[in-house]
Amino acid sequence: MTRYDAVIIGGGPAGLSAALKLREKGFNPLVIESGDRIGGIPFQCIHPGFGLHYLGEDLTGTEFIQRIIDKVEDQGIEYRIRSHVVKIIYSKNRYPYKMIEAISPHGFLEVEAPIIIYTAGARERTLFEIGVTGRRLSGVFTAGEAQAYMDVYGILPGSRIVIIGSGDVGLIMARRFALEGAKVEAVIEMMPWPGGLTRNIVQCLMDYDIPLLLGRMAIRLEGKRRVEGVITIRVDEDLKPIPGSEEYIECDTVVVSAGLIPNVRLLEEMGLAMDPSTRGPIVDDYLESITHHGIFIAGNSLVVNDLVDYVVEQGESAAESASILLSEGVKPRSYVRIARGRNIRFAIPQYISCERDVVLYMRVQKPEYDVRICFEEISKEFRYPVVRPGEMIRLILRKDDLTFLKGLDRLSVEVRRI
Repeated sequence: MTRYDAVIIGGGPAGLSAALKLREKGFNPLVIESGDRIGGIPFQCIHPGFGLHYLGEDLTGTEFIQRIIDKVEDQGIEYRIRSHVVKIIYSKNRYPYKMIEAISPHGFLEVEAPIIIYTAGARERTLFEIGVTGRRLSGVFTAGEAQAYMDVYGILPGSRIVIIGSGDVGLIMARRFALEGAKVEAVIEMMPWPGGLTRNIVQCLMDYDIPLLLGRMAIRLEGKRRVEGVITIRVDEDLKPIPGSEEYIECDTVVVSAGLIPNVRLLEEMGLAMDPSTRGPIVDDYLESITHHGIFIAGNSLVVNDLVDYVVEQGESAAESASILLSEGVKPRSYVRIARGRNIRFAIPQYISCERDVVLYMRVQKPEYDVRICFEEISKEFRYPVVRPGEMIRLILRKDDLTFLKGLDRLSVEVRRI
């Protein structure tokens, strides 16, 4: 049994940035990564758009993550690759230590630490989860798989592509397919608005004349051994299919870009409280689980982010909070709940202590123009020319403003039209 100050599960941008922050504070972390190398998904992202907020530079994913990896190597931070965590043991009899069991090429691994920072990322939705029927044909990929095929292994999956869903990775892959000479027949989106960033709609679809079919969903795949086509149907305002509006799109490849789901199976097995709106854990403003002390969550395991800059920010914030716990021990806190109002789909963190400035991450349910995001109890508002479901809202609530919440149990947030 080896003991560390903290164990970080997941060696992507959030995990590595958390490890660097802990080392900066003088602690000894261990990073456990299931992949063949540390760095995570950015290694297969050869497109720019990384680091604009965090570094003030426009880098590719590989450039961005290599800078972080170089710092990890320089600091001598210990990490284990090809190591799959199978169980986290959280027992009051062992408190404050938690035990992590993992399987690696070198055998069974057991480590313990008072702090766990969980940064295991997210997984992609599958055809089954979005209700597309048909035979199990070849030529079907998730957007991340297609990206790895092309940008890591140099393999073009097909020549006539239909992309189901308008998530950011799918939009970026539409551009990659076009650049490599494949024809993207259409990007199909069930909602009446796109699911990705506006910049990706413009740069990846409009600039390449790729059709975006809104208010339409795929219902069935056609083909014998490989995909030969997709049957789509229009949907009404309630997202119910409109009979007689079926349309057949011929293709040889289908790419599913229907969003991500936080990879939190281990946390669910431990019994952490989960938020149905994010499908991730419920945390306070220290990014600590409200039900399990010493468990911190960051990155896409907490909430699916648009930008890697936010992922790194959350990793550093979780490590900063963990260092406070390691230095000062557990202190009793009282919390104020964030109450979601009109057009707020989710808000992270779900609880705040009012002891510090809070970075709040939110998404809206539908697009609106010329709006205010209002916090009623503290008489605070933020103006936005436009809010969209595909774009994360990040704002800061100052500690001085939160003093008005003394004696209250909730802080309401909603979107109002100007």
